[in-house]
Amino acid sequence: MTKPSAISSLGPVGQLAYLPADFDAAVKYWTETMGVGPFYLMENVSLGDCKYKGVPTGAVFSIAIAYWGDVQIELVRAENDEPSINVGEYAVTDRLHHICIFVDSIAEARAACAAAGAEVLVEGTVGPDGHVIYVDAGGGPGTVIELLQNMTGADAIFQMIKDAGKDWDGTDPLRKLG
Repeated sequence: MTKPSAISSLGPVGQLAYLPADFDAAVKYWTETMGVGPFYLMENVSLGDCKYKGVPTGAVFSIAIAYWGDVQIELVRAENDEPSINVGEYAVTDRLHHICIFVDSIAEARAACAAAGAEVLVEGTVGPDGHVIYVDAGGGPGTVIELLQNMTGADAIFQMIKDAGKDWDGTDPLRKLG
């Protein structure tokens, strides 16, 4: 029997993320075809102290989040051309872009990724006390792993989004958050 990888031991996949070529068409697909929604849109997001491959960057992006059962579906739209995983070689569109594992300790996540030989692509802060890293563990574009130690209060926001999807009637498929 094979020992599970150190990265998988950090927790289950909590999110599937996509970088659609046509953001509006992707929202329509997920809400009308898949019945997932409503999506909550957060526009012009930037990470604090953001670095791409160790170099500071001013990457800005927008995200729309909904839940399919217990799994978040995230749609990402780059809002500028600053270096990030949303432009350039890692910007694969219209297929799985990255997964997210929600972690209790970004330090433990970094250690597990280092042990697996994963390259940190993006790192930054989220709000006053959250941290995130995106890594390539060797699979290249389309297999990026996000490890997110949520900021205080994010769990309540995620729960609100999840609750909105229960018995959702299809109205107001894209709602602005913040």
